[in-house]
Amino acid sequence: MVTGVSAPGGFELPLWRAVAVFRVASLAYVCVVVLRDADRYAHPLLAGLLVLVMAVWTAVTAIGYAAGSRRGWPLLLADLGVVVAILLATPWVMGRDALAAGLPTMAVAWLSGPVLAWAVSGGRRRGALAALVIGATDLATRGMATPTAINGAILMLLAGVVVGHVARLTVTAGERLQRAVEIEAATRERERLARDIHDSVLQVLALVQRRGERLDGEAGELARLAGEQEAALRMMISGTGPMPADDVDSPVDLRGLLGRYASGTVSLSAPATPVPLPPPVARELAAAIGAALDNAARHGGGHAWVLVEDEGTAVTVSIRDEGPGFTPERLAEAAAQGRLGVTHAIQGRLADLGGTAKISSTPDAGTEVELTVPRRGS
Repeated sequence: MVTGVSAPGGFELPLWRAVAVFRVASLAYVCVVVLRDADRYAHPLLAGLLVLVMAVWTAVTAIGYAAGSRRGWPLLLADLGVVVAILLATPWVMGRDALAAGLPTMAVAWLSGPVLAWAVSGGRRRGALAALVIGATDLATRGMATPTAINGAILMLLAGVVVGHVARLTVTAGERLQRAVEIEAATRERERLARDIHDSVLQVLALVQRRGERLDGEAGELARLAGEQEAALRMMISGTGPMPADDVDSPVDLRGLLGRYASGTVSLSAPATPVPLPPPVARELAAAIGAALDNAARHGGGHAWVLVEDEGTAVTVSIRDEGPGFTPERLAEAAAQGRLGVTHAIQGRLADLGGTAKISSTPDAGTEVELTVPRRGS
């Protein structure tokens, strides 16, 4: 169990705390401005009441934004609405003469609180939207577009964009760190399992292979299968097997996934250049090929050949064995009897990938399986 790491989204908490600190500090500045200019306001007592409303709302947002479950649209819209309402009340409380004289509006820097909150919650676009709404309201309440007011609106817009960008980077960094911790935990668990497997399962499989490889008949076959399983287990615990299911960012070279099937009885022919496929597609195709080779080992009676062809718009893999083969009706009979290995493990996988699986066989002439997967968007 890994401890000491923030849960996903935990990296945003310091940003929300910073927003709360900004609102408290800007409220203190509002108090200083109101005390300094109150004698020039049209309604000084109402100005004090408005400051009280701002103080109460600062406390409400500090408590509301502290919990992730409450950082939704209701609180965000209410936050924006309260600040807009205070801006709209400012000309009546201060008076047009005070605004014309160049006094700052009562909200001063406090009006940027919703811009920062929207930016932290939704990134650059949301922060810019809140800045445009508040900036336009501020200019409208002044009744004039002074250079100071325009500069303030532009600075608020820049703050929304920059803070939103930093917030998104923070969220991304948190997610990547969480993923790195999970990978580290998985790696440690795999190493622990590898030690246990090495001390028990691998040694037993190696012993079975050594003692049975000189025997004939079913005992020799069991020894061969034990050797193959030992190799597969060693590859799995060493981390050189197929990629994990959640790694979907970059293409996977199909050749690397098929390399583990190559052996003394399986000949693999692949292009000299990589055969890239999306990880989920590559894994499912490799699993279908593994199922076909398993059938060849059980019923093919000897050697199997795998040919990989990259046709640009599609990837085709052919698996051929030298076994006794079967009649065309045999697959339908096996499915009717509930033996769905070919239907599910091979044809079902290819159908899910949007590809095709063609199985050709005749008695005494071996079997050939042709698997084709299209490259989407090619």
